[in-house]
Amino acid sequence: QPRLLESGGGLVQPGGSLRLSCVVSGAEAEYYSLGWFRQVPGREREGVACISTNGHRKVYGDSVEGRSTISRDNAKNAAYLQMNSLQIEDTAVYTCTAEPTSDPFSCNWFNGRWGQGVQVTVSS
Repeated sequence: QPRLLESGGGLVQPGGSLRLSCVVSGAEAEYYSLGWFRQVPGREREGVACISTNGHRKVYGDSVEGRSTISRDNAKNAAYLQMNSLQIEDTAVYTCTAEPTSDPFSCNWFNGRWGQGVQVTVSS
């Protein structure tokens, strides 16, 4: 089973940018679709972005589409989430997910293994 380690979170001002990273260990990331979701205490989990094993399919949540880009580097066993034009409403814990799949176009936000999550706080 892979282990996922997120990094790159922190405090950012409204309108700023952050790049989250998710490093996969204990498995080859190329066999996993990778995704991100976020959650605020007391609210439902929200899908943010996911990317298929070959990187050819990317899906974004409505609230981040147009402001975020997910990418992956299988050679580095990693995925990245670039978030721009951050808003206060983007404040949440962001969690990386990895789901094993043989479908090169499979992409899920919540399935599979989860990381510990990283806090993103957007505040002035």
